[in-house]
Amino acid sequence: MSGTSQPTTIRSAAGAGKAKPWQRLLPLLITAACFAYLYNRLDHAAAAEGSRLFPYLARSFENVNWYEWLALMIPYCVFFLIFDSLVVWKVINWFNAKISYADILPIRASAYILSLVNEQVSKGAIAVYLNRRDGVPGWEVGSSMLLLMFCEIYSLILWATVGVLLRWNSFQSAFHVIPWIALGAAVFFALFHLFFSGRIGPGIALRDRPIFRAFRMAKVWHYLAVLALRAPPVLAGVVVYTLALRLFGGSVGFGEMLGYLPVIFFGAAMPGPMHSVAILFWVLLFPDRPGQMTAFGFVMHNFFIFFNAGVGLLFLRRATRELFG
Repeated sequence: MSGTSQPTTIRSAAGAGKAKPWQRLLPLLITAACFAYLYNRLDHAAAAEGSRLFPYLARSFENVNWYEWLALMIPYCVFFLIFDSLVVWKVINWFNAKISYADILPIRASAYILSLVNEQVSKGAIAVYLNRRDGVPGWEVGSSMLLLMFCEIYSLILWATVGVLLRWNSFQSAFHVIPWIALGAAVFFALFHLFFSGRIGPGIALRDRPIFRAFRMAKVWHYLAVLALRAPPVLAGVVVYTLALRLFGGSVGFGEMLGYLPVIFFGAAMPGPMHSVAILFWVLLFPDRPGQMTAFGFVMHNFFIFFNAGVGLLFLRRATRELFG
């Protein structure tokens, strides 16, 4: 890659990353709405038990075996990092440049620090890193990161559908729409892939934009491979969340959790601090245990992002040296 193109690419990526005022405000509004609902729900539940709000919530933490909980969560977080880095590594090698896994792991881990603010920002940091270190145009890497996010959505839809179909009668009727969503998503993917492969809509300029480069290059097997690589963390999450929920007094089978968890992860992907939407979803899914589900969702999702950010700090020095050195 020519050296003169790199600063231009970085400036373009930086300019694209500047959020508009409503984009900065929206996550805060979503978080405020979630916590307002949770406060109202928890306050009523506490009053029904003749208790104040904070003692009511504190009781949800009292009987948890935290050693067992950490024994579940720490290996799961490390396992997720290994496979998450593996997926990023494969996609970068397919569509951008031949880079070793040992070079991808530190920057993926360091990017988790930015995930405290926004997951999309963390993927943008990977694009800037590879541009500075390896001369890969930022828009090309950004295209690969966009394809990854596209596949993440389809992975969640796939596993949610599997879970609902396996335990159809165990789910609330609202979840029965998920297979229909999956069917619609499958039709959309077929049209989407035909368009970006040039088989329909020839001459449309949208397809040729740099940000869609990975979609133009991707074959069906690329998408299937990403879904397959995403499967182990999803299945591990089902096991870990099911066992962890039992430590908080909940009781749910692995099949039911397979349907619940992808929906919860959709909420976790929504913008806003502290994964407030995911916490809200736990309370909506288990309305008879609002205190326990609020406590469970809060510690599960926030431990995950803070632990991963802590692991990222271990690699930050190397990533910073390669980015700015």
